[in-house]
Amino acid sequence: MAEYVILFAGPMGAGKTTAIGSLSEIGVVSTEAANTDRETVDKETTTVGFDYGEIDLDPDKVKLYGIPGQGRFDFMWEILQARSMGLIVLINADAPEPERHVFEQLTAFADLARRGGVVVGVTRYDIQRTDIGDRIVATARNVLPERTVPVFAVDARDQEQMRTLLLSLIADIEIRQALAVAGA
Repeated sequence: MAEYVILFAGPMGAGKTTAIGSLSEIGVVSTEAANTDRETVDKETTTVGFDYGEIDLDPDKVKLYGIPGQGRFDFMWEILQARSMGLIVLINADAPEPERHVFEQLTAFADLARRGGVVVGVTRYDIQRTDIGDRIVATARNVLPERTVPVFAVDARDQEQMRTLLLSLIADIEIRQALAVAGA
């Protein structure tokens, strides 16, 4: 039985809390507070500490941590990324310059992305009907040229889509672990 610690990162409003809620088999622990930055993202609340959920993938257990999307809470980024094994970056397709957000998130979490697994999920893809996928893949390749970063269009509310994203990440982690053992 393996235990995976997965970090969900992304800008405010990308769907991190929603994604963890759709995956978790326990009640999600959430630190939502009133959003005082409504001009950036117009939503009533935002995560200020972290979100936490769990899912059993028999026989493995997965711990899901969502971090705040606002840079002023970056102290939580360091704390939670230290013990994480994988990174799910969620990005809004309908945000201005979504590839800039990919760049910022992969740069902020480059250490985790290099030592663990990483995938990118593009939310609200159905709203933004332009071809941003190629730009996001190119941005990920520029930040992490030594590896391939899978990019998925997902609906954070859809449990099956989020499960596919999570299983892809876990496969990436397991492959990297197997290669490290084989190379040792």
